[in-house]
Amino acid sequence: MSSRNDILQAIRDQAIPERPLPSVDIDAIIFDDPITQFQTVLESVGGQLIQVESHAEVTSHLTGFPPYRNAQQVCCAVAGLDNLPDGPNFVQLDAIDDPHDLKAIDYAILPGHFAVAENAAIWVTDEAVAHRAIYFLTQHLAIIVPAGEIVNNMHEAYRKLATKGGLDQHFGAFISGPSKTADIEQSLVIGAHGARSLSVFFVQSQAM
Repeated sequence: MSSRNDILQAIRDQAIPERPLPSVDIDAIIFDDPITQFQTVLESVGGQLIQVESHAEVTSHLTGFPPYRNAQQVCCAVAGLDNLPDGPNFVQLDAIDDPHDLKAIDYAILPGHFAVAENAAIWVTDEAVAHRAIYFLTQHLAIIVPAGEIVNNMHEAYRKLATKGGLDQHFGAFISGPSKTADIEQSLVIGAHGARSLSVFFVQSQAM
């Protein structure tokens, strides 16, 4: 028997007694106004929240954003946003084979499934996005979330994922605020590892 098999067999021979799982029933934080809490935290980490009635209002807000107006390449993976303002060169994600070709995207408008008030995180997946890397490669990011899809805390978030099959997704991540880092001199750098800005749109209605 090889040394490898000896080691593996020794591990198998060490039976570990079963122990009951610890209780995770805790009184997680609940907010009187989850949206206000979400907005406060999002702004504190460098993002902004815009509440709109429809997708049509999203497009009107975009024209007021310098990063969008100055963008050379833009991509959008949100159904219903088909009347985006003219100007930037639009890139079709479905037409891209190699995610490395997305390195020049300046502005991405992408879907989010729900928001978390506690930490201003948004659950995103690649369900409607051809290349999940775009969430992190773009220079500026806008995430569109249905206004009613917000939970108080991460405990509620994971329960939501468990009941809706979100944990079975090939890819899923919580995004909160633009990318940032700080060195030992306490110098904050925005956009160090990802998007330099994040705008979150809570959309009340899907009507255009």
